[in-house]
Amino acid sequence: MTSPAPLVRRFGLIHATALNMTNMIGIGPFITIPLLMSALGGPQAMLGWLVALVIVMCDGTVWSELGAALPGSGGSFGYLRHGYGAAKVGRLMGFLFVWQFVLSGPLEIASGYIGFSQYLGYIWQGITARQTMLVVTIIGLANLALLYRRITSIATITVALWIGTIVTVIVVVVTGARHFDARIAFDFPPGAFSLSLGFLMGLGTASRIGVYDYLGYYDVCYIGDEVQNPGRVIPRSILISTIAVAVIYLAINLSIIGVVPWRDFVPADSHPQSNFVVSIFMERMYGPRIATLFTAMILWTAFGSVFALLLGYSRVPYAAAKEGYFFKMFARLHPSQGFPNVSLVVLGVLSIVAGFVSLGIVIDALITTRILVQFIGQIGAVTLLRRRAPHMPRPYRMWLYPMPSLVAQRGRSRRSHGDCSTVQ
Repeated sequence: MTSPAPLVRRFGLIHATALNMTNMIGIGPFITIPLLMSALGGPQAMLGWLVALVIVMCDGTVWSELGAALPGSGGSFGYLRHGYGAAKVGRLMGFLFVWQFVLSGPLEIASGYIGFSQYLGYIWQGITARQTMLVVTIIGLANLALLYRRITSIATITVALWIGTIVTVIVVVVTGARHFDARIAFDFPPGAFSLSLGFLMGLGTASRIGVYDYLGYYDVCYIGDEVQNPGRVIPRSILISTIAVAVIYLAINLSIIGVVPWRDFVPADSHPQSNFVVSIFMERMYGPRIATLFTAMILWTAFGSVFALLLGYSRVPYAAAKEGYFFKMFARLHPSQGFPNVSLVVLGVLSIVAGFVSLGIVIDALITTRILVQFIGQIGAVTLLRRRAPHMPRPYRMWLYPMPSLVAQRGRSRRSHGDCSTVQ
């Protein structure tokens, strides 16, 4: 019997950065602008982006150090196992991570499918619940079909989806710049910056939404065995994608609120059109036909995000199964194409099924679990590895250690106590 082909290191810096950015710029930024503005009742809510950026940049250094030193499929699974000691606590951390991930991973992907179907409502007006389920199924199967191939082809598809994402962003930003009105964009309400308890709570909500939208800057870490020169590519792709997306998010926000007054979609729950605020923005500029075409571009961007998610997440059960932490069948590779086909299909099907239910409180609980086990757990892993293995090769070392990890830990701890359902 011929052994399956090993995983191929095909992802270079461009592919890795494209993967991260495609994941980050999904449907989130286009549907959370009204939620962000509603958090503080005005454009001052963009301060939440800055708070979120600080947290994400600091957390990115954690991922970069671990990803460069311990590149491999599964990302966090390997980091937690090595950081806490594979024989004792690390085994428990790896076990906890993979089991919660098999539940929370498909739910996160499903939120993208649901966001896709909701935004489709601008084109398909009056879409019913059954029709939404049909859309979720079709998009989920299409995603699975595109990923069911060797990594060399997937790298090309990833870049193609990324290009579509960048074109979509450029159209929004250029349109906004041409019609930008500073009086509309910076129409702050009275007492916008008063340091009251309400302001601080609103800032916390805004930063939570910001962190949600930044998620994905670490996606390349899950396919570490398929990255060329991971010691250099992983840290650089995380840094480049985070900074690039921060600039893009700021530009998108200013483009929208510089044309469409924020009071037209705040509070979000009182304005149904807030679900399609970017399409409404394009409709005001160019009419419904161009807005419909642009909505299709947003849907392309949304699909690119769930594509990147399923690609990265399908490697986690595979990596765990190889090490004996999960069912053996998940360790199988396609006999000729060399990708974890069982893991991909199972997570793909679970993601489709998860798209049929209301996520709400369930997602809140699962995201909290992921933060506690994965994000905060990794911060501990960095510290333990620095103490236990000071001479371990580290192609990338965290700047100003341990300050970034402490900032990330503080920020993640606060996020774990928040309600994330507003952004689903």
